[in-house]
Amino acid sequence: MTGNRWAGEAARTAALRVLAERGGLAVTLVFYVLVTVVLASLWRAAVGANGGSVAGYSVVAITWYVAMTEATTVSIRQRLISDVGRDIGSGAIAVELLRPAPVLGVRLAGELGHVLPRLAACVVTGGVLSTMVSGPPPEPAALALALPSLVLAVACNLAAQYAFAGAAFWLRDAGSAWFLYQKLVFILGGMLIPLEALPDWMHRVASVLPFRAMSYSPARLASGHFEPVLLVEQAGWLVLLLAGAAAIFRAGERRLQVVGG
Repeated sequence: MTGNRWAGEAARTAALRVLAERGGLAVTLVFYVLVTVVLASLWRAAVGANGGSVAGYSVVAITWYVAMTEATTVSIRQRLISDVGRDIGSGAIAVELLRPAPVLGVRLAGELGHVLPRLAACVVTGGVLSTMVSGPPPEPAALALALPSLVLAVACNLAAQYAFAGAAFWLRDAGSAWFLYQKLVFILGGMLIPLEALPDWMHRVASVLPFRAMSYSPARLASGHFEPVLLVEQAGWLVLLLAGAAAIFRAGERRLQVVGG
């Protein structure tokens, strides 16, 4: 079986498993709705108290923004970096090296297969919820761009998480990397707060880092801002993140071979 077939089978198997485990998917959606409702309510109150707009976002826009940022986050396994780090530290990765397929490629394909059904369910739920509580999307054309942007966002996130998890090849533990990564995505990725609402210096820093491609970009589009350049930016970051993760895993795999796993 070629590497592409291994990856395709991993993605298909993961997607079917998610769809079969309806209870798990239902729990994900309940969690997603609760978090989205709470955060959207807080932001809606802030917008109302600020005369109807915060950092250029209206009540409708901020509701759609929150719905999309949470969809990109909730659909991904929350402790993925720690889980991958544990596999590296325990030697499970070393066993996978025996397969005639790249470990990183197969694992990323499996993670994407796991994420996409959850992402689709969250996006549909979030769209219905946002329309009910605030109204239809501010700009349908921008929302259409948000759909491929959502896929790029989770792909960037997965690639970055595997790059961070690769620290376990040397440290034997990725717990600290997971803690740092989560905070970076929360703040500099625009998950908790739109980047326009950050202090100017922090906004400038966020604009040159990859984390905004993982949450902010699809949310910005869904909130009514027609900015196709965000998709180009995401695609560029995805290439760089995949290359970085691949380089880290190659170096880590060589280290395992040298020290004997």
